[in-house]
Amino acid sequence: MLLMRAVEFHEYGGPEVLKAVDAEVPEPGPGQVTIDAAYTGVNFADLKARAEGYRVTALPFRPGLEVSGRVRAVGEGVEGLRPGQDVVALVGSGAYAEVVAADAATVFPLPRGLDLRTAAALPTVLPTAHALLHEVGRLRAGETVLVHGAAGGVGTAAGQLARAAGAGAVYGVASSRDKAAYARRHGYDEVFTTDTFAADVRRATGGRGVDLVLDPVGGETLRHGLDALAAFGRLVSFGNASGAEPWHVGQPELYAQGRSVAGFSVLSLAQSVPDALRALAERAFRTVVEGTVRLPVTAEFPLADAAEAHRLMGGRASTGKLLLRTSG
Repeated sequence: MLLMRAVEFHEYGGPEVLKAVDAEVPEPGPGQVTIDAAYTGVNFADLKARAEGYRVTALPFRPGLEVSGRVRAVGEGVEGLRPGQDVVALVGSGAYAEVVAADAATVFPLPRGLDLRTAAALPTVLPTAHALLHEVGRLRAGETVLVHGAAGGVGTAAGQLARAAGAGAVYGVASSRDKAAYARRHGYDEVFTTDTFAADVRRATGGRGVDLVLDPVGGETLRHGLDALAAFGRLVSFGNASGAEPWHVGQPELYAQGRSVAGFSVLSLAQSVPDALRALAERAFRTVVEGTVRLPVTAEFPLADAAEAHRLMGGRASTGKLLLRTSG
């Protein structure tokens, strides 16, 4: 039996529950490939899984949604991928490991001109940011945008994509002045650091509001986001970092000014319409290859130090993208 190193948790809690373990090397099933991992992305969803069981089906659980590396083996029925090929992949879980099993439908050949380190930052962030602005948010040239979490991975990409799409102004919300300064270097005109962002938006737009709000926070932030919208504005929810109860909106909030609310999850799209995800990812990846978007990797940890990566992200001090280095 071949063994590998992996990181998992056997109980919910703080970063300290993440443990490096020896695990059996997976074999690809039908329609799957296995990947010798080089880098693994760290996402807020990993922290929610560890702390409160978000998307966890059973314990022990191995987190990790995205990985870059080299195809180790291919399962029955897989076409277009071969052992030894450099790839990036989106997975439902399990990427905190030296070998990762992935459905072939969500495995992509390494985009031309990119290295494995840069590519590991792409599978969740770039398709999400692209979909929020274009496929779901329907951003048009000249419109204004407000992005929560402007200094995070999605926020870093969204600011640049909005600017490239001809947005009239790109506003952000961040939790500190340092994060605000970081966001302004990635496409943002102005970044607010207070809980009264709706009033800040009204001031910045002369009372009009913005055309599009992108929100990963949920709860009261969503309610205030509606207050920041202009007539015919759109709000797109793509997370619930606040952990608030499910939020409801209806006719009184929407009818008067023709506002609309939508949602997006790249993981849900991967499960329900993998062909749509594939097309979306290919469009999004091109923006990095062409130089439209630069997604900085701001911190990198050895796989065994995954707990330190979680501490950094959970402390709300991180910007850009965090990675785990799986192999040399």
